[in-house]
Amino acid sequence: MNLTDITAVVTGGASGLGLASARRLIEQGARVVIADLPTSNGADVALSLGQNAHFVAADVTNTDQMNAAFDVAGELGNFRAVVHCAGGGGAVRLVEKDGSPGSLEKYEAIIRLNLIGSFNVLRLAAARMARNESVDGERGAVVMTASVAAFEGQIGQIPYSSAKAGIVGMTIVAARDLASKQIRVNTIAPGIFDTPLLARLPEDVRQSLGRTVPNPPRLGAPEEFGKLAAHIIENGYMNGETIRLDGAIRMTPR
Repeated sequence: MNLTDITAVVTGGASGLGLASARRLIEQGARVVIADLPTSNGADVALSLGQNAHFVAADVTNTDQMNAAFDVAGELGNFRAVVHCAGGGGAVRLVEKDGSPGSLEKYEAIIRLNLIGSFNVLRLAAARMARNESVDGERGAVVMTASVAAFEGQIGQIPYSSAKAGIVGMTIVAARDLASKQIRVNTIAPGIFDTPLLARLPEDVRQSLGRTVPNPPRLGAPEEFGKLAAHIIENGYMNGETIRLDGAIRMTPR
């Protein structure tokens, strides 16, 4: 798919991996609708990215709000791509330190944000892309975001790992389901990236985390995620894949 003159929706695009993806797509000639929470600085980010960036306040689990984001993408024209980065974590133990069972409510909330939100974005985007005119055998492409935690979740990550493993499982099924509509679906499973979440940690802790990566021994740069997301959209033969982007790290139990 040629990125020039298409419109893409990037969820979680106000910061981190989403922002890097939005920036990369714009650099390659796309228009981008950033869909992020009302509490984000998405409006300022869109302004900083120039006239080809637009912000719509939206929670990925809210159908009406996501439809509003897709409406804007449709109005801009040639809506053909989604990079879905919105998500979040939180620790839940099966048995807490005081002996009580882990929080079902927190587990459900993390599953809803990461897994239900992914399904919601995917279904709404696909329904719109399916109406596109086919160009070079394609009507659209979706890039979802999982995590290496889908494969080697650490203690306390049981809801996050469950959700991200669900996204991995969703990928090939979605690609097969949407094949008749000429829509591709792929997923990136990032390792430890230098996002605003990690920026809160002390520098020595960040460096220590980076040294756990075999090669290169550093945190991933969000720009590297953005490059891969853009390539996946461009590469018409890439479909149904989950790609680890992690410097060969394999997470330890703790």
